[in-house]
Amino acid sequence: MSASFTSKWSIGMEVHCFRAGTSCAILHKVPGQTGRSLLGSLSNNLLGAVKTTHEVIPRLHYNSIFSQQQRTFIQMRTNLKVVDNSGAKRVMCIQALKGRRGARLGDTIIASVKEAQPRGKVKKGEVVYGVVVRAAMQRGRCDGSEIKFDDNAVVIVNKQGEPIGTRVFGPVPHELRKKKHLKILTLAEHIA
Repeated sequence: MSASFTSKWSIGMEVHCFRAGTSCAILHKVPGQTGRSLLGSLSNNLLGAVKTTHEVIPRLHYNSIFSQQQRTFIQMRTNLKVVDNSGAKRVMCIQALKGRRGARLGDTIIASVKEAQPRGKVKKGEVVYGVVVRAAMQRGRCDGSEIKFDDNAVVIVNKQGEPIGTRVFGPVPHELRKKKHLKILTLAEHIA
């Protein structure tokens, strides 16, 4: 549920901040090992962390080492978490609207409800519209930073784009303002 902000440095490293105002960490992938290792904390000593990685890893391999698993669009058959109180818990994407192959943050999709609460407004098996409010795929911002979330999440809306539920749980990005989803932003707990 937490947002992750990424900034790229000139030497090819990625810096991940999991909450604004907290310490950040530099993550890297070593060839032959699975997983990631933590090299240093930015709030303590950025220079020491960068120096440590420079000594351990040859400069030639920076681009291949720091690349992570590529996240893709929200596409057909992608399972998404529902983060409002409409009654649906999980939906599966059927189609991205406006003739696109995949959906990103703020795009509208058509989805089928796979799990629902017993007495909710939306029932299992219904075909609904939804606005993507969180995506695991990175998205660049105007200031050069990138935002990505831990999960793929959607808010159920009607055909006019108004939310069915009265609450939105978790963080939503401020990019929804550009896509004219102001009602979702007003209902959200936290704007990232």
